[in-house]
Amino acid sequence: MSENKPYRVLLFYKFVPIPDAEQFAAEHLAYCKELNVKGRILVADEGINGTLSGTVEQTERYMQDLRANPLFSDIVFKIDEADEHAFKKIFVRYKKELVTLRYETPLDPNTQSGTRLSPKEFHEYLQREDVIVLDGRSDYEFDLGHFRGAIRPDLETFKEFPQWLRDNMSHMKDKPIITYCTGGIRCEKLTGVMLNEGFKDVYQLEGGIVTYGKDEDVKGRLFDGKCYVFDERTAVTINRTDEAVIVGKCHHCGSPAETYVNCADDTCHRQHLVCPECEETHHGFCSAECEEHVIA
Repeated sequence: MSENKPYRVLLFYKFVPIPDAEQFAAEHLAYCKELNVKGRILVADEGINGTLSGTVEQTERYMQDLRANPLFSDIVFKIDEADEHAFKKIFVRYKKELVTLRYETPLDPNTQSGTRLSPKEFHEYLQREDVIVLDGRSDYEFDLGHFRGAIRPDLETFKEFPQWLRDNMSHMKDKPIITYCTGGIRCEKLTGVMLNEGFKDVYQLEGGIVTYGKDEDVKGRLFDGKCYVFDERTAVTINRTDEAVIVGKCHHCGSPAETYVNCADDTCHRQHLVCPECEETHHGFCSAECEEHVIA
């Protein structure tokens, strides 16, 4: 890596049965605290999904130690350089699902998911007129940045996807559909749902948006705006060409914006895009009502 920054952010997941996953989560938390990395790691019977930050030395040790476990010997890490920690604390928690879906049919992403496309292949598919592009994330993530021509899912949580597909895309089951998400894990499940729902020709961007942005051939082309990430950075640049444009709009005035803030009213905390001028004018509140509520 050329910039040689002192910290790294790791993004990773792997679907693999973990024996006694709850005990593994507890032991992994103790290990992470001893290593002094920070982040958010989810452990389930079906695998592991995490984002963490640490120094170059700490992250190298983490990757080496995790791969030393036969369950994760081939796990793929997506690496970003950083000036500081991207998290304030370390959380390692056991959950029933790595991605909360609550789908009525059990899915195994290792055997039932869409065909994987490399960044170069995905870029080629993006330019085909017969291809449907589906964003596999939530609406607020789409609003900050997305692939050109993608369908915006009108949903706030991933578990809403199965019904949303039935309501909005049932007439597209015979069309080629390419899907994408931040790091790839949600599309593993999303494409499995789509295949189970009768969609015939389904693909997923291998490694997600963050991998696409690092590919030296495509350089993030055809991705507009920035990619929402679930850490202190909030947004990262994907398109590394002069074709990049801002697609986010300020919640207050509608002007271009790429900064998400939480409403300063603790009883609201609505996350909203805001431009620098409106952030100052509205003092971090999403509405006059919220500001009046705090002042009152």
